[in-house]
Amino acid sequence: MGKFVIGETASGIRFNLKAGNGEIIATSQIYKSDASCKKGIESVKTNACAAIEDQTEENYEALKNPKYEVYADKKGEFRFRLKAKNGQIIISSEGYKTKKSCLNGVASVGKNAKDAKIVKG
Repeated sequence: MGKFVIGETASGIRFNLKAGNGEIIATSQIYKSDASCKKGIESVKTNACAAIEDQTEENYEALKNPKYEVYADKKGEFRFRLKAKNGQIIISSEGYKTKKSCLNGVASVGKNAKDAKIVKG
């Protein structure tokens, strides 16, 4: 089972969603307070099963938020970000060498976020 690990950074608070094996699936943006960080976690739980907008496809269909955006970064790696209904980015992934691995990361969010515990890191 996954877990949300909340930790402090030099500029605020953020969380990582970790899979049962301890691997980081995605990382949040920086929040100013513990309360807003926990609201971000609830937003991930609420939106974890959102549709996927594959921006690597030519003429992809732009979807309404909430959604996952799958895209290629400047290095040519595949990444995803989950956007809330208001368009804010809730979590972002690391870079993946293949789109299939990136899509597996999206599926892992859906699998792990719903029942994930919240812990301090």
